[in-house]
Amino acid sequence: MKRKHGDSDLTGLRKRAGELVARAGLENGEVKELYRKLVSEFLEAGGPADDLIVKIGCQFFGCPVGSKASQGPISECHVEGAKLLDFDYLEKFMIECFLASGCPEKEAKVSARVLIEADKRGIDSHGIGRLKSIYLDRIKNGILKPYAPIEIVKETATTALVDGNMGMGLYVGPYCMDLAISKAKKAGLGFVACRNSTHYGIAGFYTSMACDRGCVGFAGTNARPSIAPTFGVEPCMGTNPLCFGIPTDEPFPFVIDCATSICQRGKIEKYARLGMSTPKGMVIDSKGEERTDTEGILKGMVKGECALCPLGGVGDELGGYKGYSWSVVVELLSIAFQNGDFGPKLTGVDAQGKPAPMALGHFFLAIDVEAICDLEVFKKKSGDFLRYLRNSAKDPNGPGRIWTAGEAENAFRKKRTAEGGVMVPLALLKEMQVLRDNLPGLKEKYPKFCFE
Repeated sequence: MKRKHGDSDLTGLRKRAGELVARAGLENGEVKELYRKLVSEFLEAGGPADDLIVKIGCQFFGCPVGSKASQGPISECHVEGAKLLDFDYLEKFMIECFLASGCPEKEAKVSARVLIEADKRGIDSHGIGRLKSIYLDRIKNGILKPYAPIEIVKETATTALVDGNMGMGLYVGPYCMDLAISKAKKAGLGFVACRNSTHYGIAGFYTSMACDRGCVGFAGTNARPSIAPTFGVEPCMGTNPLCFGIPTDEPFPFVIDCATSICQRGKIEKYARLGMSTPKGMVIDSKGEERTDTEGILKGMVKGECALCPLGGVGDELGGYKGYSWSVVVELLSIAFQNGDFGPKLTGVDAQGKPAPMALGHFFLAIDVEAICDLEVFKKKSGDFLRYLRNSAKDPNGPGRIWTAGEAENAFRKKRTAEGGVMVPLALLKEMQVLRDNLPGLKEKYPKFCFE
């Protein structure tokens, strides 16, 4: 039977967990044993089985807490002070913020739709959490235009080069993928390269657009330098997501949308909001040390003193050169067609340390399935294989099931819709209040938030 403890007991255990994670090494048996013991204490003290502490224990320390303790990719951790907010409420608020910042109505609505889709899918690092820091603050600082005309520079039946003119990437992205899909529907495939754009949100939004219209989708973008090359310590490449979307006969497509680093900056920011240390192996500093101090990492990334590790981690023993090379692929496809900037020109600050524009490049590919084979046959074969994977033999120490890409996001959507929205942490609730109090006209529209 679980003992009844107060919140202070659980807070103390969380603090101990963070300290142990900071000490953790791959061969550190002592830390592993201490963490396994801590997880047992946490659960016995009444801590929730889906807490981040338990999830880290299962993933990194092999804690045998049973299948119910880890629900795989859809586990959630809610911090103290978080409030449940309805999706429509959040989306409307984001639209109002974009409008108050100078975006036309169409751009504001499309931009908010991309962001809220991230929250619906459980990709909390790219939803409401990015509204202020990545978009509104940049508009305020003059390095992102709330509106800019989109120009088609060069075009054929199957290709196009688009110039975003430093406007909202959240609007430029959907425009470009829609153009690629339209070409694919006419000619079998469409490829669009985009230059002079800005942060465009989750890449999975764009490949999902393709899947919804019977196409295979492929999309990617470069970003502010964050990843160090294998055997290097300088941030040279962005987190550079590589994203594919493939239609299936299931209620959701196969969509793999992930950075070519072990994690992206948004995940580090999420650790900061949760008050957690960053797991060892994700970040390296200029001295070659693997860092775990989350706040220090974020400061170091701004100064160029910390870099994210590519998929596979530090060095080449676990294949770090593979993630590094995939990141290079995305960078090349984001700058070569576009004659675009890279490296120091994308840091977001000038030589005097003042905010500076970041001209990003994107690419979008759509392949019309019907141009090659019957769509329903394609979708059924895709679904058959994914079901085969999920029905294969399970790890007895795992969560009791196997997931395929896109499934977790669909599960998040169903779960959060049933619960009435997304839990917004206290730090983001405060950001909403700051935006309400400082953007013109919002104080009148939101004299009191639903969570106040």
